[in-house]
Amino acid sequence: MLKRPPRVAAIHDLSGFGRCSLAVILPLLSVMGVQCVPVPTAVLSTHTGGFSDIALRDLTDYILPTLNQYKKEDISFECVYTGFLNSPEQIDCCLEFFKEYPDALKVVDPVMGDHGKMYKTYDKNMCTLMRSLVSKADIITPNPTEVSLLLGEKYNVTPMTAQECKTKLLKLSELGPSTVIITGLQLADMSINNVGYDKNTGSFWRVRCSYAPVSYPGTGDMFASIVVGSLLKGDSLPIAMERATRFLELAIKTTFSYSTDTRYGVMLEESLSWLCREQVLDSYELL
Repeated sequence: MLKRPPRVAAIHDLSGFGRCSLAVILPLLSVMGVQCVPVPTAVLSTHTGGFSDIALRDLTDYILPTLNQYKKEDISFECVYTGFLNSPEQIDCCLEFFKEYPDALKVVDPVMGDHGKMYKTYDKNMCTLMRSLVSKADIITPNPTEVSLLLGEKYNVTPMTAQECKTKLLKLSELGPSTVIITGLQLADMSINNVGYDKNTGSFWRVRCSYAPVSYPGTGDMFASIVVGSLLKGDSLPIAMERATRFLELAIKTTFSYSTDTRYGVMLEESLSWLCREQVLDSYELL
């Protein structure tokens, strides 16, 4: 048994304004009793969704020296968790982290695109390299756009049947990860869901999401981070998925009620205390 909080090496960018990436990952994991050790891939003045004249500093040459020091100091991690990566070299750096911490839970949030489009920083080569990172992961958390990019399929806006969803989850698991979670997926009953597959038990899960007619940056970072924190604290997969879903519902609806600029992200500060409560969660379902 650990005599300290679990540690997560979080290999993500740090956007100063806009509530995403490390700016939300750090407080979320901390309030859940997990130590987040940031390994920034880049520092940006704001996130890239709708802002101009962004100040950006690439930190590729920082990542491996950080890893070397951690190994020299015998600093261990229970999880290595990757997010937005800015170059092929950064994907190689993440693979080195995975190699040096073979017993750590390996979580990849494959930040590649959204709303049916690949991000401008990505190309076919980066997608291929992301598949190599996914192949070494234990858990991945793609959105529907990233599902299509990882599988090399055309993005389809048509709602999926439960069986079609299971097929996608199985195909993603065949790439390597034992646990796959697809976020924000619309099913044929017109509900929005976070769906998951656990290869070890053969179980498929769904957690229904309340719909709000708005989209904020950073929600994928928040979802994956809460799943990581929940699993490290002993939650089952469906409970971890529901904890992340319910928090995001609260944060999104709170923010939506104030009609703030969506570029500013969700009002994380107004919602953090919810994660400190002992909530009984039982609204997850088998898919």
